[in-house]
Amino acid sequence: MHNVIRTRAGSRTDPHSRHQTWMQVGWIALSIFCLTLVLAPFRADAQSFERLTIVTAAGPQRFEVEVARNDADRAQGLMFRRSLAADRGMLFDFGHSEPVSMWMQNTYVSLDMIFIRPDGTVARVAERTEPLSQKIISSGEPVNAVLEVVAGTAQRLGIKPGDRVEHAMFRKT
Repeated sequence: MHNVIRTRAGSRTDPHSRHQTWMQVGWIALSIFCLTLVLAPFRADAQSFERLTIVTAAGPQRFEVEVARNDADRAQGLMFRRSLAADRGMLFDFGHSEPVSMWMQNTYVSLDMIFIRPDGTVARVAERTEPLSQKIISSGEPVNAVLEVVAGTAQRLGIKPGDRVEHAMFRKT
């Protein structure tokens, strides 16, 4: 015998068709959730940018940067990005001075890493890092920030150790 349920309007509903409807709703919800996870690395378009200037021998070089201020943002960094504009970058704020190590795991774009002391001076520049590498790139001394920009930027703009980075996070000297 086949069970039939009467709804308030008096129409007849098959329990199996209701089950199928709920299964479809579940699959749609699961699909939306999975799509959200897949697109999460591309959230940079929604990020806000801050002005950062590096004062070099050739003059001031201006960038618009995303700032990674917490563990989750620092862990994500520029991973999974397929491109980075020449005037953009990511500033990793570690909140205090310490030796820092970086790597390029899941990072498709070759980068220049600019290690910055608490007073805003450049400590070291690691140029043209290898995409997708797990090789450790060390600061070489205590720093409180790292600026990542597209590979070749440091050479093109003449960014060197001792240059001064201007951004709200660095003390004025």
